[in-house]
Amino acid sequence: MMNKSDFVAKLAEDAGLKKADAERFLDAFVSNVKELMANGDSLRLVGFGTFEAKERAAKTGVNPATGEKIEIAACKVPSFKPGKGLKEELNK
Repeated sequence: MMNKSDFVAKLAEDAGLKKADAERFLDAFVSNVKELMANGDSLRLVGFGTFEAKERAAKTGVNPATGEKIEIAACKVPSFKPGKGLKEELNK
């Protein structure tokens, strides 16, 4: 598995950037995706996929320690749906 610093190094090398510039770009990209999802918007990158926040409905769960039923509140969860191009690339 590649970590952030490894990914920044690869991104910098592939794009011909300094590592600091690649890291700034990656941080800005992640920040903007988070902001879009928090505001209820989505980001579609054709051929790659769509980032969006989905609503998870409230539900009843069980506390594993006590067996007591508990209510789990509705919430938003981040979601990524891969695009056709990404799926095709992975299945070559």
